[in-house]
Amino acid sequence: MNTAKHLFSYPKPNIHSLAKTYKPAPFLPMSRAEMDKLGWETCDIVVVCGDAYVDHPSFGMAVIGRFLESQGFRVGIIAQPDWRSAEPFKALGKPNLFFGVSAGNMDSMINRYTADLRMRSDDAYTPGGQGGKRPDRAVTVYSQRCKEAYKDVPIVLGGIEASLRRIAQYDYWSNEVRRSVLIDATADILLYGNAERAIAEVAHSLAAGKSIKELDSIRGTVVIKKEAPAGWTEIDSTRIDWPGNIDKLPNPYEYQHNAKSVVDAAQTDINNSQIGLRQLDPEKMAEQIAALNPEAASQLATQGCPAQGIESEKAFDPNEPQPIRIIPMPLQNRSDLVDNEKVYVRLPSFDKVRKDSILYAHASRVLHQEANPYNARPMIQKHENREVWINPPPIPLETDELDGVFDLPYARVPHPIYGKQKIPAYDMIKTSINIMRGCFGGCTFCSITEHEGRIIQSRSQESILKEIEDIRDKVPGFTGHISDLGGPTANMYRLTCKDMPTLSKCRRLSCVYPTICKNLVTSHKHTTNLYREARKIRGVNRVSVASGLRYDLAVLDPEYVKELVTHHVGGYLKIAPEHTEEGVLSQMMKPKMSSYYEFKRMFDKFSKEAGKEQFLIPYFIAAHPGTRDEDMLNLALWLKKNNFEVDQVQTFYPSPMSLATAMYVSERNPLKKLTYKSGKINIPRGIEQRRLQKALLRYHDPANWPIIREALRAMRKPHLIGNSASALIPDEQTGARNTGRGHNPNARAQGKPASKAASGKFTSNTNNHQATAKTASKPAAKAFGDKFESAKKFNAQTTAPKSAGAPVKKEFTGTKTGKTQQRNNRPTEQSQRHKPGAPKK
Repeated sequence: MNTAKHLFSYPKPNIHSLAKTYKPAPFLPMSRAEMDKLGWETCDIVVVCGDAYVDHPSFGMAVIGRFLESQGFRVGIIAQPDWRSAEPFKALGKPNLFFGVSAGNMDSMINRYTADLRMRSDDAYTPGGQGGKRPDRAVTVYSQRCKEAYKDVPIVLGGIEASLRRIAQYDYWSNEVRRSVLIDATADILLYGNAERAIAEVAHSLAAGKSIKELDSIRGTVVIKKEAPAGWTEIDSTRIDWPGNIDKLPNPYEYQHNAKSVVDAAQTDINNSQIGLRQLDPEKMAEQIAALNPEAASQLATQGCPAQGIESEKAFDPNEPQPIRIIPMPLQNRSDLVDNEKVYVRLPSFDKVRKDSILYAHASRVLHQEANPYNARPMIQKHENREVWINPPPIPLETDELDGVFDLPYARVPHPIYGKQKIPAYDMIKTSINIMRGCFGGCTFCSITEHEGRIIQSRSQESILKEIEDIRDKVPGFTGHISDLGGPTANMYRLTCKDMPTLSKCRRLSCVYPTICKNLVTSHKHTTNLYREARKIRGVNRVSVASGLRYDLAVLDPEYVKELVTHHVGGYLKIAPEHTEEGVLSQMMKPKMSSYYEFKRMFDKFSKEAGKEQFLIPYFIAAHPGTRDEDMLNLALWLKKNNFEVDQVQTFYPSPMSLATAMYVSERNPLKKLTYKSGKINIPRGIEQRRLQKALLRYHDPANWPIIREALRAMRKPHLIGNSASALIPDEQTGARNTGRGHNPNARAQGKPASKAASGKFTSNTNNHQATAKTASKPAAKAFGDKFESAKKFNAQTTAPKSAGAPVKKEFTGTKTGKTQQRNNRPTEQSQRHKPGAPKK
């Protein structure tokens, strides 16, 4: 089993700026005046970030900054600098070691644009909620400005924007596959995931006098190389149509082979045949090749066969160093061919995935295969004349290490420079606590797993309870309410694999889909006990659980559900079935509705026993890859049957690196074996189809009735229009009468709870209807086919400053032949789904 150096075992660095003291600063300095007050002449590290500086463990810059401070480095913060020139990046002077660059807790493009490419007017991570305080593609812009300010200072990229762009990725906003952000940003190294291990190694290595170019093998990092390293074995995964018979596929990533397929694959082209021959039985090779491929045999006779000791003038000399051995992807499990100590996987090149959408999906599939830090191999992807080298993920933090990160001396409030200005994201999470990291759910639309990993990293109960006390003592105006004990998921705390040898070999994409793994610990006893102890803390009168709940896991522990429902639900509990139809749920890798019904039964039972009237708030996604209009109609009918009028509606947003984005690009399902003959899946693309699918989720809103009526008639389902109990919406005459009275017909759609006496329905308490109402009056982006002229016109009307890299729509050529495919869908934002309280560094 791989191990890692303990986070807090590094000796304090011996560099000039550290000659005096290591006392933590009240706040990491944001100005020269603050540095002078601390007695600092220079900073060792300057962190540049797209968020306002809040010294709280839910904000990535604070976590990284305080952690580096604990390692003995002097860290300064440049938060939301004006990117129009390099001067603001010189505010703290030249750093001794490096610039750390992050877009912030959110991807700057998702933060700035809706799924219809409309520019948002607000930003939750900015004082006053003001939008436009960070550039588009902030990592790239900030990095380039840092280089302009001090060209000889290394640039270290981090945060979720960089993390999810570590290889060539589909960019929804320009509708094209873009290069690794490491190349576009002209940076030196990229750190992905929660990067404490990598940042510690980088910082201490540079402090010890190493060059940034020497740091090319640190886990959790991405670097640029001129060529693949010598002496390694390459698993060639640049194609999907390897010849040969594959008899059995236990999962999408493990290939079986036979002797004929070995030779067949090796001889397909002369390059592979030359290399493949060196790995096979030399005595039988000539006979096998002659029988299977006479032309290849003829070439080998001319060039020589090293496997048989036959040489010619062009023959390979076995006494010379062999820089690389290349093994075709179908043979990757051959122990006699692959040296697991020095093997990497070659992904299809940037140029190939840019032109071939099926290869893009294949590359995404391979990337997700190499996600387990205990068996992942390095990957390499060619970008023109450079190689992007992706080191394996970092080893997960042990509990005491994670405790150490969260126990650092955070002030738990925004920097004083902001005065009394409100920072919405801080107000949302200032009394919430992150109890764990990671998610093994594997939902295809979500990219959190690709950032934080599938292995759950949990804090100790003592550390969590101590943080509750810190909130009580430090947060101004604390009322006694802890707003959340959770994380990316509410109920994965201390749920791990029972067997480490099994974990070290596992390549499953999800521990809970299609069924819950038999090796997964599913007891919630640690979470249940944590809830009970949290309620005992003096000064705490209420502890809520606001993070999304994985209900298919919860139903396996009724005691946990009872504890949750009885004490930690404030009337409403968020859960995310996402859909009702099995075909769509399978594309999402979400559980069937039977799990929802079982959880609802338990929820209602325990709520009644507690004497409480409580409700579930379901989340649903429209326009997810694989969703037909008929699927959305069935969902709408389910909502009506179950008396739901939901306003918490999301439309699929293709974020970089998610598997659902690969579906969106390729129109294929990368959860299955991919070939060029793989069947297509339905992708809701057109703006009208996207609007219809969203409208069906909000069937109760009169503003949506006209488009739904038109669709129902086109689908030959006019019986769903009218006044009968089975109808989904009223007809035109009834609808006109209902909306012509003096009351507000959209009251429920605006999220106001319906009168129980009037309808017996529960309406989720949100105000999403206001955004929908605006949609009807503003120009919509038609997406993909028209180069987003509507979006451009809308964006041109805004007063926010124009930023580098603003979305410009291009046609995406994503087929094997290069034929243009129109992309006519603009789906919404769920892929970075977790609360602001979950740190994204």
